[in-house]
Amino acid sequence: MKNTFRSLRGYNYRVWAGGALVSNIGTWMQRIAQDWLVLTQLTHNNATAVGVVMALQFGPQLLLLPLTGFAADHLDRRKLLFMTQAALGTLALALGLLTVTGHVQLWHVYGFALLLGCVTAFDAPVRQTFISDLVGEANLSNAVALNSTSFNAARMIGPAVAGLLIAAVGCGWVFIINAASFGAVLYSLTLLRLGELQPQHKLKRTRAGLIEGFRYVWKRPDMRAILLMLFLIGTFGLNFAIYISTMAVTTFHAGAGRYGFLTSTMAIGTVTGALFAAHRAMPRFTLLPAAAGMFGLLLAIAAMLPTYWLFGIALIGVGMAAQTFTTSTNSFMQLSAEPAMRGRIVAIFLAIIMGGTPLGAPVAGWVADTFGPRWALGVGAAAGLLAAAVGIRYLVIYRGLRLHVSAGRMRLSINPAQVAASAPQPERDAA
Repeated sequence: MKNTFRSLRGYNYRVWAGGALVSNIGTWMQRIAQDWLVLTQLTHNNATAVGVVMALQFGPQLLLLPLTGFAADHLDRRKLLFMTQAALGTLALALGLLTVTGHVQLWHVYGFALLLGCVTAFDAPVRQTFISDLVGEANLSNAVALNSTSFNAARMIGPAVAGLLIAAVGCGWVFIINAASFGAVLYSLTLLRLGELQPQHKLKRTRAGLIEGFRYVWKRPDMRAILLMLFLIGTFGLNFAIYISTMAVTTFHAGAGRYGFLTSTMAIGTVTGALFAAHRAMPRFTLLPAAAGMFGLLLAIAAMLPTYWLFGIALIGVGMAAQTFTTSTNSFMQLSAEPAMRGRIVAIFLAIIMGGTPLGAPVAGWVADTFGPRWALGVGAAAGLLAAAVGIRYLVIYRGLRLHVSAGRMRLSINPAQVAASAPQPERDAA
């Protein structure tokens, strides 16, 4: 267990992690309040509208991809974080004031979702790659996983608090509190010891930078398989805002507090999954299809459960499987990529897993409105099982995965020679 938290021994990472935790709690509070505002106050339980908000908020991840990866690789990451975090706080404050004063309308939420998405498109890759500046290569996988642990610990706290605050003072004040929480991460950036940062070497600026990133990925069968798995799960599987809100409101007839509690319950699983990933020095590819398959299976089970409490318990397993998959893919791609390419690889990773939302979220919302929330969960389950099949196909073709009978028992084996031939090359600094 001590090894699980090894990145926190460094001063810079401790400071950053503390500020990020406070900000993440505020971010999760806003997510819950925003979905609740749209679903119950600005519409009459319209899941499609929630899907549109998600599409607008995550769509810029894909549209701005040529710029975001370039920025993460070539600009000063600490200064860029100052700008993005300040902008996110300002947008939260403006939406909060509109809501508190009673002037907010659905199109306002759509507009703010789009603006938040544009800023987050730059913020997310630089936050991911800034971790390597804080801890260096040796602890990168651990720091990435701890970052996910912090985000999901906030998912456990934020929604529960948001549910209580929505019932007590309304959604607007939740947005304002989130705006204030960005002060913590901005303050943490001022406390960093600049001399202890470990920035990676940067490439010369070139318009071909993103194209080089795609070429790099295309030459790697493992990354191609991962990105296809990410597309399936990110587009059709990770629409939890729609799944949980519609199940809470239309299936179990729950209020804001119980809706927030369901999201917090799932966070128990995501924190567990992140800590599991943090304990591993380098994730193995075989973990990815296993996690994807478990995600699909558990989501299918959750779709059929009859009561609020059983559904909440199932969400713990769903969260653990989803977090194990996403955190492990993030670490695998960062650690197996050359340091000079890391910003673009992370930008592509984020664009695929989050940029698929504009396609998947409206579909999930439409399915929930037309056929019911349980069918929307079924779509996500199918995506997880299909992603697992993609990973297994890669293992069969490139790693020699075979099923055989040994001592009367069915066993799986991988060809060591093919593993060595397909293993990522050791990282090296760009010349």
